[in-house]
Amino acid sequence: MDRIPDIDPQETREWLEALEGVLAAEGPDRAHFLIEQLIDKARRSGAYLPFSANTAYINTIPVESQVRIPGDQNIEHRIRSIARWNAMAMVVRANKHTNVGGHIASYASAATLYDVGFNHFWHGLSDRHGGDLVFIQGHSAPGVYARAFLLGRLTESQLDNYRQEVDGKGISSYPHPWLMPDFWQFPTVSMGLGPLMAIYQARFMKYLHDRGLADTRGRKVWCFCGDGEMDEPESMGAIGMASRENLDNLIFVVNCNLQRLDGPVRGNGKIIQELESDFRGAGWNVIKVIWGTLWDSLLARDKKGILMQRMMACVDGEYQTFKAKDGAYVREYFFNTPELKAMVADWTDEEIWALNRGGHDPHKVYAAYHAAVNHPGQPTVILAKTIKGYGMGEAGEAQNITHQQKKMNVEAVRRFRDRFEIPVPDDKLEEVPYVTFPDGSPEREYMRARRLELGGYLPARRRRAEALAVPPLSAFERLLKSTDEREISTTMAFVQILQILLRDKNLGKHVVPIVPDESRTFGMEGMFRQLAIWNQLGQLYTPEDKDQLMFYKEDKHGQILQEGINEAGAMSDWMAAATSYSTHGVPMVPFYIFYSMFGFQRVGDFAWAAGDMRCRGFLLGGTAGRTTLNGEGLQHEDGHSHLLSANIPNCVSYDPTFAYEVAVIVQDGLRRMYAEQEDVYYYLTVMNENYPHPAMPEGAAAAIIKGMYLLAAGAKKAKAPRVQLLGSGTIFREVIAAADLLRDDWGVEADLWSCPSFTELARDGRAAERYNLLNPTAEPRVSHVEACLAATQGPIVAATDYVRGFADQIRPYLRRRYVVLGTDGYGRSDTREKLRSFFEVDRRYVTVAALKALADEGALPAKKVAEAIARYGIDANRPAPWLV
Repeated sequence: MDRIPDIDPQETREWLEALEGVLAAEGPDRAHFLIEQLIDKARRSGAYLPFSANTAYINTIPVESQVRIPGDQNIEHRIRSIARWNAMAMVVRANKHTNVGGHIASYASAATLYDVGFNHFWHGLSDRHGGDLVFIQGHSAPGVYARAFLLGRLTESQLDNYRQEVDGKGISSYPHPWLMPDFWQFPTVSMGLGPLMAIYQARFMKYLHDRGLADTRGRKVWCFCGDGEMDEPESMGAIGMASRENLDNLIFVVNCNLQRLDGPVRGNGKIIQELESDFRGAGWNVIKVIWGTLWDSLLARDKKGILMQRMMACVDGEYQTFKAKDGAYVREYFFNTPELKAMVADWTDEEIWALNRGGHDPHKVYAAYHAAVNHPGQPTVILAKTIKGYGMGEAGEAQNITHQQKKMNVEAVRRFRDRFEIPVPDDKLEEVPYVTFPDGSPEREYMRARRLELGGYLPARRRRAEALAVPPLSAFERLLKSTDEREISTTMAFVQILQILLRDKNLGKHVVPIVPDESRTFGMEGMFRQLAIWNQLGQLYTPEDKDQLMFYKEDKHGQILQEGINEAGAMSDWMAAATSYSTHGVPMVPFYIFYSMFGFQRVGDFAWAAGDMRCRGFLLGGTAGRTTLNGEGLQHEDGHSHLLSANIPNCVSYDPTFAYEVAVIVQDGLRRMYAEQEDVYYYLTVMNENYPHPAMPEGAAAAIIKGMYLLAAGAKKAKAPRVQLLGSGTIFREVIAAADLLRDDWGVEADLWSCPSFTELARDGRAAERYNLLNPTAEPRVSHVEACLAATQGPIVAATDYVRGFADQIRPYLRRRYVVLGTDGYGRSDTREKLRSFFEVDRRYVTVAALKALADEGALPAKKVAEAIARYGIDANRPAPWLV
């Protein structure tokens, strides 16, 4: 607007006077309607009026519309001040004698934002309310601990052992359900994950409600973020979906303290204006809380708008500097014109310095929260302006170094005490003692009364829900039998298992199929009509394939979650379902199937957080294997996801070859997660290659779960050389074929071992190894892989469709020669046969590897290996596949 000249000021005044008249007589809603009508008319008449999502740099809620905050504000201020002190004290005390770190500045800036929520808005789980879900910003954890301490939920000893957990006495650095399973619900400190998870938790609440599995009305999801955190792509990557899905149960609170770890978030700009534009443009309700109550009188006197103009003109780097200085500096450089200086001519420097920001004013914060919880039809974002390190003074307030501040000298502690009127005498300042409220004190009784009225303490986490009745293995009987000549893939076997579970009268309604726009790839399109894709609006159109048996069906009561091309969103869906037992008391059984290459590699941070959150459910890496997904090429062919999943301690991973293995693994996972309620989740890779499947060997189920069983033993020929052949997934079929070549071409017998989980074998091996290390006088334990191979002879050869490191995990637990073949290197497009030859994992290479191992042990002459290389047409001079 500054670039457009006012060619007729008189006419402009008349229009503005007319608008003032409408505002006075009929209110802002009528004025808004008329303005929108004028804009619409102008656009229809050809005027170029681009949309602007920004409003003035003032509070969204005018003073006259503020809802009055209830309660005793004097008591709340004392509680908030003591919480600030204790949060600072626990970090300072922890770092006096250790180097464990911690953060003071983040909670210092956000204390009021949390305090108002705890006292007035956030419901705990009770018989009256299902409880709100609150995603605490990770760096503010000390303040949440400090408040819990004041309520008697945590002890002084626990605070003194902040970030010192190894001895079992301390509390975790950040929100970690794995470490504090009764306290924290959501891990949020890997920045960006919290906002995306919150969006999908809010949507999953709608899903549960529509399906009649939980009454989630009145429940809210609150997500606290930092303004710097919003630069993470995950933070805002799904805000459009939140608006599209009308998630009015979702509230973001962005703590706009204008600073990230190293310096200003937008030193040359205005992060609040930028976020306002982003969120409003995405369809959110935006509430700005910029200025505190002490600014109200100045703004009321700003009849010409010069103060608002100055507020808009200043960039965030200047606002940070103002709060790092003093009142005289603000008078000189903010009120920098004669007109502005006149506005504060009768103010002292101290009064100017006291001008507060909205995020530190409980009255402004309460009004914003009240408006947010009562706003229908849209998610809400509250942009609250604060000061990083508020109260830290010269030790860090509004300074670039403040995020890293873990220590404060006595003088800084003294000023902090004086500023917040903390009852600590001078001779105790060096100790930085904790301050608490005794039982029966007005403050503690007030805190407890507020939480009692809201249903109970927060944060708090439910560890168990009602167990589900899990079908026995016999329910999957047809998967345990041979397919004879009929060829299927392990993906098809999984889909059949899923169909069985969906029809189960006890479990079926709890199953949540999740697909990121790949249902047809995985042969699941038949479920569209059977189950329908969940959509809050139902289906407002007639699908083009309505006359087909498997037409595309959306329904308000649908069961499938179809996320489109959005693996991070689908993973967040899965995490919401996988924690439903805790967040809603309703155990859900999510099956998320995806291109395995776009699983752990793409959303590995979420997978790690899922372990921390104690998720329970199944991840299915479809079209897995570097040579099995033929034709798709380098970006699609997965040869390493099992190494990534192996790093997550409570992720149980399998690479099955046969349908019966898939059935046994899924049934055991259901037992562990939903009957016994273990905090684990499962990862299975399934393939798209069709072949006949044998019947399950008698008594093999227990060994399948352990990760290894004997599929077939070679003939007992006393003089014949012998090898042990191991494999998993589709490459195990190449291993089986290699056994025939070894026998028919070279007179070598082979025992065939299916290894559905080299990862579980390795974990079992490590457990046995550790026990033996720490119990040297006890009878040694034997790992499963050692027990399987103990009575066998000959070298061991393993081949998989994954990099060598996958099968190599068990090497420490084998006491003889072990050769591993794998698909190290980048994938590429071609047929399966050529890819397996290229990566040297086909039957020919398995045969040669076995012969070479025998030759190295003196069981065969080396020339036999050379003969085999020539016989099978292997080029010994070609470059290694991982080099090209």
